[in-house]
Amino acid sequence: MHNLNDEKRKVDVIDPKQEARLSHLGIVPDSKRYTTFLVDIGSGNTKGGFFPNGNTNDFKLFQLTWGTKSVANATEKRMDEADKTLANYSKQLQRVLSIAENSEIIFAVNSSGAYQLSDNIAFSGGIAWSVATLLHPEFYDRSIVPVTFDEVKEFNERLSTAFNSFMPDLLSKRFNNSDPQKQAVSKEIKRVLQVFDQKSLMAGTGLLLKMMRQFSSVYETKQFYLVKNGQVGWISAYVDQNTSTAK
Repeated sequence: MHNLNDEKRKVDVIDPKQEARLSHLGIVPDSKRYTTFLVDIGSGNTKGGFFPNGNTNDFKLFQLTWGTKSVANATEKRMDEADKTLANYSKQLQRVLSIAENSEIIFAVNSSGAYQLSDNIAFSGGIAWSVATLLHPEFYDRSIVPVTFDEVKEFNERLSTAFNSFMPDLLSKRFNNSDPQKQAVSKEIKRVLQVFDQKSLMAGTGLLLKMMRQFSSVYETKQFYLVKNGQVGWISAYVDQNTSTAK
C-alpha cells in the first residue's frame, strides 16, 4: 500500500461527477446503493445523482448552480436599502427560489431519471445536517434522519415566524436535566447556529424544500432522508478506492 503522505504519490483531480459518485459510495449503505438518489446541497452549488444500471461504474449526475450561500447572496442583492426587514428578506427569497425552481430545479429533477429507479432521496450537505439537527434533536447520534415533506415545510415556516423556538435551551427541554444526552444535544444545536444564521437557514431550507416538492409532486412514494455526516462521504470513498487499488 502506498503512503498517502508520499510526495511522489499521484493525486487525481476530482471532477463534479466523480465527487458525486464517491459521495454516493461513501454515504449510502450498500443495501440501498441502487435505489437511492443522493443530492448534496453545497454552499455555491448542488450536485448528486445515482447508479442507474445496477453497477457502480455508470453514474447519472445531477447538478444545480444553486446552493445555500448562492441563494442567500442572490436574495441579499434584491434587498432594498430602505427595507432590511426579515419580512422583506423572506419575500425576496421566495422570488429567488422561484427563479431557481423555474430555471433549473424542475428540469433537473424531471430529466434525472430517478422516478423509476430511486425509491429513496437522500440530501447531504451543511443545510441537511442543520435541518436534521434542529428538526429532530432527539436523533443527535444518528447520521441519517428520515423526514417528510410536510415536516420540513412546517420547519421552514417556523424559521421566519418562530426562530427563537430553535434555541438550544428550548430544544433540549425535552430531555431531563439528569439525562447525559441533554448536554450533547445542546452542544450540537449550538454548532448549527454558529455555522448558519437565521437567513442562511431560510435560504438553504427553502432550496431543499423546492427540490423535495418537485420529487414529491411527480412520485408520491419517495422516502426522504437527511444525511448529517455527508462532508466526509466522498473522501472516505476516495481513500478506500485508492487503498484497495494500491494493494
